[in-house]
Amino acid sequence: MDKTRQIRLAKDAMDRDWADPGLDLDTVAAHAGYSRYHFIRAFKEAYGETPGQYLTHRRMERAEDLLRTANLSVTEICHLVGFSSVGTFSARFKTWTGLTPSEYRAKHVGRGTALIPGCYAMLWAGGFRSAPGGDRQRNSGEAG
Repeated sequence: MDKTRQIRLAKDAMDRDWADPGLDLDTVAAHAGYSRYHFIRAFKEAYGETPGQYLTHRRMERAEDLLRTANLSVTEICHLVGFSSVGTFSARFKTWTGLTPSEYRAKHVGRGTALIPGCYAMLWAGGFRSAPGGDRQRNSGEAG
């Protein structure tokens, strides 16, 4: 397999699994069949940015979209786009847009359609995450 195709397979994995907080450099490099350090160099040569920068950009673009269109908290959006720390998410978002997530929402909400209810956005994004080691959480009155 040629080098370009191998790198593209890894980029496709990032495009597909960008919201997975477990997506790490070793996993992505394995898609290309490279060591992590060789992959970073090859990816940057091919796309002009590191795999980490590319993944962060994908996540920030999706966060911008959710802040404009979904009635979700910043914390919910943070987790939906693959960050586990709201502080890290907010700092990277501000670096990316020049605004905090809350400032961004205040500036952009109302410039289009009504916000999508949070419950619909969460289900569209793959549902509510289950508790570690257990089945999906259910509402107390939900039928099994």
